[in-house]
Amino acid sequence: MAATRRIAAGAMGAAVCAVSLAGCGAGSGSSEGGVSGPEGAPAPPKSAVRLIGDGSTAFTGAQPHLARPERLKPGQRPPQFVVFSWDGAGEDSQRLFSHFREVAKANNATMTYFLSGVYLLPEDKRDLYKPPQHSPGRSDIGFNDRQGIADTVKQLRLAWLEGNEIGTHFNGHFCGSDGGVGEWSVEEWKDEITQAKQFVKSWKTNSGLTNADPLPFDYDRELIGARTPCLEGQANFRKAARELGFRYDTSGVNNQVWPGKKDGLWDLSMQLVPFPGHKYEQLTMDYNFMVNQSGATTQGDPDMYEFWGNQMRDGLLQGFQRAYDGNRAPLIIGNHFESWNGGTYMRAVEDVIEQVCNKPEVRCVSFRQLVDWLDAQEPKALAKLRTLKVGEAPKQGWESFLSARPAPAPKGAPGVPADRR
Repeated sequence: MAATRRIAAGAMGAAVCAVSLAGCGAGSGSSEGGVSGPEGAPAPPKSAVRLIGDGSTAFTGAQPHLARPERLKPGQRPPQFVVFSWDGAGEDSQRLFSHFREVAKANNATMTYFLSGVYLLPEDKRDLYKPPQHSPGRSDIGFNDRQGIADTVKQLRLAWLEGNEIGTHFNGHFCGSDGGVGEWSVEEWKDEITQAKQFVKSWKTNSGLTNADPLPFDYDRELIGARTPCLEGQANFRKAARELGFRYDTSGVNNQVWPGKKDGLWDLSMQLVPFPGHKYEQLTMDYNFMVNQSGATTQGDPDMYEFWGNQMRDGLLQGFQRAYDGNRAPLIIGNHFESWNGGTYMRAVEDVIEQVCNKPEVRCVSFRQLVDWLDAQEPKALAKLRTLKVGEAPKQGWESFLSARPAPAPKGAPGVPADRR
């Protein structure tokens, strides 16, 4: 986030993530908390709320605004899924979390917010965090203050009630070779995940905000997926996540093809899309566009801001269009609530949301909604979708490609009866 953020003792994003395929976290902020439900969506009745633990979270029933996933009918063209996701989601003085909640609502979209657990832990309680391979109280993205915790909890509460997903970006965001997540064992990943959950389940006790409304979900059930810091350590993370009941991982890099499973988890990696003006393709993440435009600095030449934002917007739109017109593979996009290069990437993402989420047969959804849909499909149909290459539409059309009946042989093919030639 911007320099105005109120996270203490944290390193700025680019310094934390000096690798080419990386992602960095965001922070805290200031406003008023304690809102019980989103505009136009009443909070659950008091009788339906059952507090969990110290009241930081609660059972409130099924999540609102989640459509039941439907299985494709034979010959039906798949919808075009687009997932917008946010690493280290927190609310600070920029109000980007609250802003993009409103953008999503205005464009019939839901999203995934990957919460960093330390954003719900105040600076004076930092020693409660015991990161793997580091001393207690260490974090490369700092911690929060009580106002920032209140602001972030408010946004998490509203986001969930609007149908968005709350995932995790873990805690201290350690990258590189000095105790970074790429060196963590399966057991260390389990410990990190447990602590991330615990900070969410005990934010009231740790912050002293005991009179605030709870988060309206059981985080042990809500948390089904993640993105690792700097996209490192996926192999051991997946092993730990599978044992803890996760359903997906989005820490990898892939082409725009239909996803499969790795180690029992849906592999919903971010993807490579065209990079306008270049022969190589670019990862669908704001941080990676920035690194390939302004290098290690988060605030480059202001004269280039508009060009750089347009370059990211157009690259994402080109990737969307080749999937929409081609294999219909879900488009996975990763972002941060940051003002890198004057906020140009925030503008680019907002432009993409407005241009794609209202198109026919497009569903802008969270990862939870996507994996629910994938799990509802016939395995044979998904296997067939995975045979399509980047941008490749079925040559005989979708009706024939996903038909329950075998496709007819072309006329003149050997073995075809004479009356069909």
